Amino acid sequence: MIKKTLYFGNPTYLSLRNEQLVIKLPEVEKSDLPDSFKQDAVRTIPIEDIGVMVLDHKQITLTQGVIEKLLENNCALITCGDNRMPVGLMLPLCGNTTQNERFRCQLNISLPLQKQLWQQTVQYKINNQASVLGSTRGTIVKNMRVWVKEVKSGDPDNLEARAAAYYWRNLFPEIPDFTRDRGGVPPNNLLNYGYAVLRAVVARSLVISGLLPTLGIHHHNRYNAYCLADDIMEPYRPYVDELVVKIVDSGVDCSELTKEIKSQLLTIPVIEVMINRERSPLMVAVGQTTASLYKCFSGELRKIVYPEKS
Repeated sequence: MIKKTLYFGNPTYLSLRNEQLVIKLPEVEKSDLPDSFKQDAVRTIPIEDIGVMVLDHKQITLTQGVIEKLLENNCALITCGDNRMPVGLMLPLCGNTTQNERFRCQLNISLPLQKQLWQQTVQYKINNQASVLGSTRGTIVKNMRVWVKEVKSGDPDNLEARAAAYYWRNLFPEIPDFTRDRGGVPPNNLLNYGYAVLRAVVARSLVISGLLPTLGIHHHNRYNAYCLADDIMEPYRPYVDELVVKIVDSGVDCSELTKEIKSQLLTIPVIEVMINRERSPLMVAVGQTTASLYKCFSGELRKIVYPEKS
């Protein structure tokens, strides 16, 4: 089943009733309107249908019961700050029945295997970047295809960075000297938001697969609680980039993240990708990726299953 992504950007009351999320609007509840009208304005959604929820307003009120049920059903809960950008992510503590065993497999992974898995990750990332660049800009990407084949275990030659420099230089040609920088010029703001949504989707799937999102195979920042999520999302980033390119090319003003732009970026979990030679929503594909990652940790597989853009 495809999980829903919910976004709340206005004052809202969220409560729980019969395993359903109950959504009420304060302006309606506090008005002098007839009770029948108020009742008609109430919306309900089954908790089990929700995969990601984004809270983007200071006057959103939700009950402890809602939080508990969302986490029990492996929902990723994203909160936004004053700048309307994601600042927090809440995930369930236990998303898999054999979590202890899976943690041990993850903790005992050998360094050579970590390097091999990072090699595969970088290869898929560069290949997907090349596909996006070629399809959206018509740029020559033969060099990137060559770099894919040249990536060694652990990427000691840092071909990921070389590919990234070429990729960003050509992805937004109308923006002089564009570079990917969290605090940089637009559409960096769109990329930041899109990657935050993607990160939540990946972290959620890692927890469901019984893995610790903190322990990465490549990223090891002591201040980063989601190193593994940042590793595994790399081949998925080009799907976000492609969506941002479409938004930019539509001619809309990207200097601010409007609700219309956010609504487009919140479709990231349902973007169609090709994985295992089958079409699948991105959120479902990420689940296949994290499940295969555990099997690599346990010795059942030697390759992570990633999506591949043609």
